[in-house]
Amino acid sequence: MDKRETIESVVDAGLCTGCGTCVGICPIDAVEMNIDRRKGIYLPKVDKAKCTGCGLCFEACPGHSVDFKSLNREIFGKEPDDILIGNYLRCYTGHATDYNIRYNSASGGLVTALLIFALEEGLIGGALVTRMSEENPLKPQPFIARTREEIIAASKSKYCPVPANIALKEILQNEGKFAVVGLPCHIHGIRKAESLNKKLKEKIVLHIGIFCGHTPTFLATDFVLQKFKVDKNNIKALDYRGQGWFGGMSIKLKGSNNRSIPYFDYWDKGFGLYFYPRRCSLCVDGTAELADISFGDAWLPKFKKDKIGTSILISRTRLAEEILQNKNLPTRIKIDQVAPQKIFQSQKSMLDFKKSTVREGQTIVGIFGKKLPIYNLTLPRKRLIDYGCFGWISFYVENYLFSKKHMWKVIPLYLFLKRVAWNIPRNVAIRIFRKAGKLIRIWSIPQ
Repeated sequence: MDKRETIESVVDAGLCTGCGTCVGICPIDAVEMNIDRRKGIYLPKVDKAKCTGCGLCFEACPGHSVDFKSLNREIFGKEPDDILIGNYLRCYTGHATDYNIRYNSASGGLVTALLIFALEEGLIGGALVTRMSEENPLKPQPFIARTREEIIAASKSKYCPVPANIALKEILQNEGKFAVVGLPCHIHGIRKAESLNKKLKEKIVLHIGIFCGHTPTFLATDFVLQKFKVDKNNIKALDYRGQGWFGGMSIKLKGSNNRSIPYFDYWDKGFGLYFYPRRCSLCVDGTAELADISFGDAWLPKFKKDKIGTSILISRTRLAEEILQNKNLPTRIKIDQVAPQKIFQSQKSMLDFKKSTVREGQTIVGIFGKKLPIYNLTLPRKRLIDYGCFGWISFYVENYLFSKKHMWKVIPLYLFLKRVAWNIPRNVAIRIFRKAGKLIRIWSIPQ
């Protein structure tokens, strides 16, 4: 048979999302995920001795393309009326009724409570979720949870690369119905894989999506641990969220001392700034638009004083609504319907990034001759200059520089200089540039 394109071409183009779909769908175990230590991300590796060139890994890959129009028609029967959040039936805010589940989750514990309910009601026999490995506490471990305890063990956000879809292989090899939990790229890969594998489509009955602005690389965790003087070789367990809302990073050490780092101390000073995989900056889906139901933090004024946690969610399919309206569910979760505008209000900066300014990032990447993902999705059109293209150029330069560990010591100085520069009046900045230009010309004259 003629050999078709494989996932290798996606990796070479820098478009891999690290989702693991290629591993999960490969029928002969010819693909495996490995951590690229230099980039701090997962990348697939094809065993050419095993590979038959069937092309399934490439066809299921969401890195190079996601046909949103086709998939929306296939899943929901129509294209979305709302370009910002995709197809939906209703929107809600809510939380788990179990205090421990709610408090020990990222925000509200709804995903955990909903999965436990679906499992105990017999709607599913297991769920594809992710926990941090006991053997290597800084490494994520996707697996199929089949008990309440296993689902709870997988609660809380994982702010590192997660190849969740490698567990699709286990779903294909076992009997029963399953739920899957993932970020938008994971859900994209699963939906594409289902289009190629009827058996997989029959087995997965519930797709739960998690809102996502970007996935920090493993370098982000290394940076924070170094900043707060934590020896990663001395870590017994690490949670990125939990202990109420906003929560924070909890680190259990092998000795008697444990550490806790507040959420904003590590997110605003590292995770949210310099550790974007380039592929994340090209993504147009922040709310997992192809899921049955999507969840995120309820960043709303109403919950400003909430110290325990509340989620915001989007119900997209009839199945999702049937579960949410189940008469037995109110003992597990409490939800209140809200207007769709609350989704945008709660996630404004992320949705602005994904739906408007992302075109600018794509344009800049294209200018430098890099390949772009194909989405078949109509986004708002604006001139490049309207976006503030220098901000995006600065973004890419910063992420490149600070992906180099030897640059981390200058981050505080860089941040200080950047704050100073942003506060300089325009007329003063022009005079500085003119003076600098004169100095450069003087220095360039041969002596």
